Formats: sequence, C-alpha cells, structure tokens
Amino acid sequence: MKTDNPLLPLGYSAVPPGKLATVVTCLEMFAPPPAKPAPAADPSLALEHWQSPDIESYRALFRAVGENWMWVSRLAMADENLAAILNDPKVEIHALTDRGRPVGLLELDFRQDGECELVYFGLVSDAIGKGAGRFLMNKAIEKAWAGPIRRFWVHTCHLDSPQALQFYQRSGFKPYATMVEILDDPRLTGLLPKSASTQIPLIEP
Repeated sequence: MKTDNPLLPLGYSAVPPGKLATVVTCLEMFAPPPAKPAPAADPSLALEHWQSPDIESYRALFRAVGENWMWVSRLAMADENLAAILNDPKVEIHALTDRGRPVGLLELDFRQDGECELVYFGLVSDAIGKGAGRFLMNKAIEKAWAGPIRRFWVHTCHLDSPQALQFYQRSGFKPYATMVEILDDPRLTGLLPKSASTQIPLIEP
C-alpha cells in the first residue's frame, strides 16, 4: 500500500508551510483526588480572584504565561467576545501573585451544568520549578470541586510545556481522548513575535 506522496512513509501526513500540527490530549476526573502535598512554596505567593478583569490586563498576563507555549486563542478573539467570557459569573479567573506581581493564570469555566473545565493554567517562566505549580493546581482542584460538579476536565497539547501532560496525570486527571489540530502558525499571522516558542520550528510558506 502506497501513500499519495511517495516521499512520506505510510501513516504520515504533510503539514503545509505556515501551519502547525499538534496532538491534543483530553483528560478528566470524576471525584476529587487525594490531596497532593505542595512543596514549600514561597510565602509571598497569593491567589487572587480576578473578577471581571479588563481585557488589556488579562491579555498581558495571558501572553506573559502562554507566549512560549503558543497560547493564542484569547489574543485572536474579538474584544466583545472575550469581554463576554471575562464578565460571565460562571467563569472564574484567578491570578497567582508574587509580592503583588502576577505570575500565574487560573481560569475555570462552570458554564456547562455539572462540569468545570480547566481552561487556562500556567506560570510565567521565572515562577516555574519553585512549588508554585502544585500550589496553583491544588487551588484549582479545590475551587473546581466546590462547584458542585460531577466532572472536572482539561485538555493539553504537545505545544504546551513538556511536563504538562504528566503533571495533569499526577494531579488526578486521566486521559480519555486524543485529537490532531492543524492551525496557522501565530508567529506568521502577527499574533506572536517570530522569536516566540523557539523550541518549535518556524517554517514559512
């Protein structure tokens, strides 16, 4: 059996220049997991409920946390659509701060009855590896299951931190589906600078 493109092995599909392909993994839990002890996090860390943040401040933190991992959806979204999400009472946005400086983003979406989606979860680069991630995840699990809900879920992809998938599984999430996503490279559309995500090859058309 041959492929349409003789240069590609069986099972491979070509990704056009200017596009990115990523494998998305969906994970879920149906009950609060046993509490994971957090390493001794810096006592200066605090989680602040960010009620109806203004778009500019939200996008600044979104970019600071996610630029290296190709977070772009909220940068591309129309202002009015983003404002509707940020002001929805069933969407909880929290900023992790270090001495008042925002260093992490936690976004929980309760708009689906009985469920909570962990929409965004991440830290700025200089906050990684210091116990802040476990601190933030413990807070996320606590707040999600205070819903009350029947299911807590999240999705990640290989454009995220290499540690993300294992971290979610250690936190009690179990994989249940995989998908392949093809998207425009945001470094070529202007959403991100060409210097972003240097670990991901940039192939121009």
